[in-house]
Amino acid sequence: MFPALLLAFSGCLVLGLIVLAFSGPSQAKAKTRRMDSLKARHSGVGEGAAQAQMRRALTQRDTKLDSFATRFMPKPEMLRHRLVMTGKNWTLGKYGAVCAAIATIIFLLLALRGLPILLALFVGLAAGLGLPHKFIGMMIKRRVNKFTVKFPDAIELLVRGLRSGLPISETMNVVGAEVPGPVGVEFRLIGDRVRIGRTLDAALQETADRLQTPEFQFFVITLSIQRETGGNLAETLANLADVLRKRAQMKLKIKAMSSESKASAYIVGSLPFFVFFTVLFMNPEYMMGFFHETRLEIAGCIGLIWMGIGVFIMAKMVSFEI
Repeated sequence: MFPALLLAFSGCLVLGLIVLAFSGPSQAKAKTRRMDSLKARHSGVGEGAAQAQMRRALTQRDTKLDSFATRFMPKPEMLRHRLVMTGKNWTLGKYGAVCAAIATIIFLLLALRGLPILLALFVGLAAGLGLPHKFIGMMIKRRVNKFTVKFPDAIELLVRGLRSGLPISETMNVVGAEVPGPVGVEFRLIGDRVRIGRTLDAALQETADRLQTPEFQFFVITLSIQRETGGNLAETLANLADVLRKRAQMKLKIKAMSSESKASAYIVGSLPFFVFFTVLFMNPEYMMGFFHETRLEIAGCIGLIWMGIGVFIMAKMVSFEI
């Protein structure tokens, strides 16, 4: 009875994933939202120019593969935003193709190894959705770390430009040209937006929304407060650069102190799964009892629950917010 219930639950879960994948927002609604957003941003521009710019933006963003992925993937706007945060020219269509390819390959490999079709399908879907998502998250984290490391240098370059008499917009263009990596790219984008008529506050806020880093948000807030209250902007930014450097030093100290605990948590959390799948590929018949015998299925479920609780507790123990 229990194996039948387990199979039924797995089938319902797979069906729910399929329904969730097919129930994403429609392409027409997404385009309408983008057009409304562009209208609000360009309210000071002529209606004809705004409409032409909106049509060009939509044409450039939506290819056939992107439109197909938008219709069948959940939360396409959030996924597109994550892809933009990587700094690469990856599109939603390419992301969907990679997910489908990974899911198909994992499913075929497990099915050829003798795993039950339903379980192989579930593992394939989980890998196809989870592995690209994890990879994108790693790329975003790597780019944000590179930005955070160079950002205090960019602020100090801004300070030197302001003290030499240059306006803030010109110093940002200098930073975009002189500082390598993500910092230079983002400041060049800010300068481009200002040149096409956007306000500096709007351009900075767009970059802050895309990066989602507290360091750049501090920078935006500092400029906004200084513009409202006045004062020496160069001195304020110099103090901000010093605070950001000390914050980065504190992060490195915490990372060094918690590295041993994190390594232990990774090893303890991954070792049971590594051993299970290694034995499964080496001797599938020996491990098939976990999929056919009721007592082993119950023991496996209980073990997964306790492992999940342990990994969650260890992750919270080594997680620190600064």
